[in-house]
Amino acid sequence: MLFWIAIAVLTFGVAAAFLLPLTRTAARGIDDARAANIAIYRDQLRELERDKAAGLIPAGDADNARAEIARRLLAADARGEAGAVSTFSGNGLAQAFVVVVIPAVSLCLYLLIGTPGMPSQPLEARLENPGNDMNLLVAKAERHLMQNPDDGSGWDVLAPIYARMNRMGDAELAYRNSVRLNGPSADRLNGLGEVLLAGRDGVVSDEAQVLFRQALALEPGNPRAAYYLALALEQSGERQKALQAFRAIAESSPPNAPWQEIVARHIARNGGGPLAGGPVQAPSSAPGNPTPDDVKAASALSGADRQQMIRAMVDGLDAKLKAEPDNFEGWMRLLRSYAVLKEEDKAMATLKESLKAFPAAGAQGQQLLAMAEELGLPVKEALK
Repeated sequence: MLFWIAIAVLTFGVAAAFLLPLTRTAARGIDDARAANIAIYRDQLRELERDKAAGLIPAGDADNARAEIARRLLAADARGEAGAVSTFSGNGLAQAFVVVVIPAVSLCLYLLIGTPGMPSQPLEARLENPGNDMNLLVAKAERHLMQNPDDGSGWDVLAPIYARMNRMGDAELAYRNSVRLNGPSADRLNGLGEVLLAGRDGVVSDEAQVLFRQALALEPGNPRAAYYLALALEQSGERQKALQAFRAIAESSPPNAPWQEIVARHIARNGGGPLAGGPVQAPSSAPGNPTPDDVKAASALSGADRQQMIRAMVDGLDAKLKAEPDNFEGWMRLLRSYAVLKEEDKAMATLKESLKAFPAAGAQGQQLLAMAEELGLPVKEALK
């Protein structure tokens, strides 16, 4: 009942907002007309008094003229009142439209696309059944971690999600908890370093450099950590060292590696020549897209809520690619995600759709096919 009362109040407010200009316009016009009439007849009275004082008109004629002017003034005032009724009536169709049609159309639209029969749900009930609502899924995970703060796997899953939601303070805390509870890994250290990077508008701080060096020590040749360390050299003005570092990344990476394009730009910026072999994409992950590592980490966990979180991330990426099919890196992630989830039908459908945007004859299409073969998908079937 409270909901319908609120709807009625809002509808009344909207109708009043539309009616007010109509009534103000009519009243303003009537007031202006009355003021003009009064000004005219007052001028006539003053002129009559001047003529009488100058002896230009006899006193008896002056009294008759004064009475006639007063009669006209009263008649004009009466016409003004009649005009008020007429003006208000003239806007009757517009007023009826505002009062009747707008509420009726609004109600019909709500009944058509809304869910008036759905009972209200308190937060507790919504958290129990969050569906694909990412905010509720995150809230449910946060509640779990408040009750189980030493659940390292939970922090591991939540940290990159916070980062893609641009909640950098929460992401930093989650990554630090994950490193503390699960131990350092290249992915965790890189993630924490990137969060610190975002907090300083892209500047690679000393603490971030330490994290990236630790990531390289754990995983030699890690291009993600190597890239940020090269970027730190560039930002500090050591262009020759930065050039050598970026060239080392380019030479040690496959020609079609997704990060070759941005590395090539940094090589050119620091005075080097272009790379051979046509780079493809930048290495950074777009906010909101789940990485294969996210899916793998989350799929290894137990609990229906985490499974729902995986599903929400993958479905969100799927929907985004339908609107932006030229996102090559997104297709690569979605293909691997469905394979990790062991949903071969959806993986095959993703491969076919991605090949429409990036034909098999091109370098990017070949990379999609190579990944599909690596994942054990029937590539020949996708090419039919």
